[in-house]
Amino acid sequence: MRLDKYLKVSRLIKRRTVAKEACDEGRVLVNGKVAKAGTDVQVGDVIELQLGTRTVKVMVTQVQEHVLKENAGEMYKML
Repeated sequence: MRLDKYLKVSRLIKRRTVAKEACDEGRVLVNGKVAKAGTDVQVGDVIELQLGTRTVKVMVTQVQEHVLKENAGEMYKML
């Protein structure tokens, strides 16, 4: 699954366009490397988001196309 779509589906970022912009600005790292919006996300990848002054680091535990809002937190584990 594309990184920008994963960020939206998992609800780490609210909108896919915002996720794409964050990737384009270099504020998203996958496994320690700056990632583009089209980067493929796999189970076990570590995603690091720089959102303002906060840094959020998560490990991908599931990759699903559609997830209910209540279950979105199961797609990743906070590190």
